[in-house]
Amino acid sequence: MSDTNSWSLSMHQIECCNCSHGCGCQFGGFPDSEDGGCEALLGFSIIQGNFNTLDLSGIKMVFAAVWPKAIHQGNGKGALFIDAAASTEQVTALATIMSGQAGGMPVEAIAGTFTEFEGPIIKNIEMNIDDKRSSFSIEDIVNVAQTPLIDPVTGEDHEVHITFPKGGFMWDEGSIGTSEAMRINHNNLQFEHVGKFSAKAVANWGN
Repeated sequence: MSDTNSWSLSMHQIECCNCSHGCGCQFGGFPDSEDGGCEALLGFSIIQGNFNTLDLSGIKMVFAAVWPKAIHQGNGKGALFIDAAASTEQVTALATIMSGQAGGMPVEAIAGTFTEFEGPIIKNIEMNIDDKRSSFSIEDIVNVAQTPLIDPVTGEDHEVHITFPKGGFMWDEGSIGTSEAMRINHNNLQFEHVGKFSAKAVANWGN
């Protein structure tokens, strides 16, 4: 934990990865993808946040990452995109937070899993925070859309939640769906997955 900088973020978090709908990482710590690696895209819309006295509310971010094996086994490649509406001071603060330099979980732990990381990259970010049909996009780079899981018998939407009663690593309770779209094309981060794990939650992080 940093003795100098105090921060907290309460955020809408939209996440999707290449795991099946349970997401092995959530429970057993290891991806259940065919190659054993993790490829993930996460969108954040800050409900309320601060870095010391600087207000960070309303800012959007996109986090993209690839790990060749489980996240905790390292050698990851990642990138952080911050919305162009953020001020220079807000960009610096969020880059400091998301890189783990100001301490606090889960960012401090995640930062240590990367051997390559790019950002902050300033782009216009579009985001819809609807619990059932959330989405985010960066033109020509990222496109993510989440839809509900469908009951194969009735054809109706499934309402599914994952809850961590004692607190989860990223969030405590998430609405689970599936990826209608999940694509990134940016330098060494290039992948696309459809019909895989997706979740919408409110994440509360800080140091």
